[in-house]
Amino acid sequence: MSPTTDKLRPPTPAGLLGRGLNAFSLAGKKYGAEWYIFLAGLLIVCFMIFMTLFPWLFTSFNPSDQNAGPQLAAPAGVHLMGTDNLGRDIWSRMVWGAQTILGVAFAAALMSSFIGIPLGLLSGFVGGPLDRVLSLTMDSIYSFPGLILAIAFAAMLGPGVVNITLAVAVIYIPTYFRLVRGQTISIREELYVEAAQVLGAKRWTILGRYIFPNVIATTVVIFSVNIADAIMTEAALSYIGLGLPAGIPDWGMDLSMGKKFLPSGSWWLITFPGMMIMILALGFTLLGEGLAELLNPKLLEK
Repeated sequence: MSPTTDKLRPPTPAGLLGRGLNAFSLAGKKYGAEWYIFLAGLLIVCFMIFMTLFPWLFTSFNPSDQNAGPQLAAPAGVHLMGTDNLGRDIWSRMVWGAQTILGVAFAAALMSSFIGIPLGLLSGFVGGPLDRVLSLTMDSIYSFPGLILAIAFAAMLGPGVVNITLAVAVIYIPTYFRLVRGQTISIREELYVEAAQVLGAKRWTILGRYIFPNVIATTVVIFSVNIADAIMTEAALSYIGLGLPAGIPDWGMDLSMGKKFLPSGSWWLITFPGMMIMILALGFTLLGEGLAELLNPKLLEK
């Protein structure tokens, strides 16, 4: 059989698997430990997202069902993580609670990036009074500890999914602004940007075509790390009672309620919510750290 005929044959599952393993091996040799850090974070994040999208595949219990089992039952049998003081299955609350914490974290990170990135581009490119006013405003917000500022906004806005998302989003706007502004100031001095200005390109064209594509790669890394931080912030707000209403499954709230029963030996009430928060935050942190290294051009020079 000729090589041309072999190329026309549809790929077999074994062939696709072989190509995938070969590409995986080559990526590991090319990037080293950074590739495996990225892959570990990606696997954790993808699993959590899959669990969020299809929670009924992982548990048959309703997270709010108070008749799921006996109260304060230890992990065993059908209740993999035990039950709480109201008889609710903890594993089902972990599964459905992933929707809450991931939804808030993603929405907060998106909201802050949609505000911080355009403001950073304008401030760094236009300069002058606009740059001074925006920089002063963002520095004022950035000077406050993030959790303290989130607590202040959450207390002012009250409980609710939208309100806690806004409270978490506000504290990350200066992060995107400072990063994008600094890079924009540096890129606008490049020769290709000056050439575009000389040729009469409009400001919006220069920002969109020449500056923004060189900034977005770094913001992807910050976006992943900010989600990890937003997960911890949302859990902390729920833990102190400034998060979501009681009817919504939430890991931070379960952690807060479970601490009351720790002296009586019910360790599973706080262990599993805390473990889920840690694993999810770790996944996004590994993903961000891996991306930061993989997108670093100097890594390819090794």
